[in-house]
Amino acid sequence: MTSKGLRIDNDGKLNNFAIEPTVYVDDVQRTGFTAYAERLNGRLAMIGFVSLLAIEISTKHGLISWLTNLQ
Repeated sequence: MTSKGLRIDNDGKLNNFAIEPTVYVDDVQRTGFTAYAERLNGRLAMIGFVSLLAIEISTKHGLISWLTNLQ
């Protein structure tokens, strides 16, 4: 029984504990070769590629020349 948003049991006592939220279980597979994983990998690859371009533009050196000149 509820009264003004408060829970009251059968004996008329106020329940001071929080009302538990409803738990929803997502049955969609999130691991392996799924559409979600492929979309996430594609987005991370795009971020990496754009970051690499930004670094090359700001330093005026390409990745290959930077890797071959390491000493």
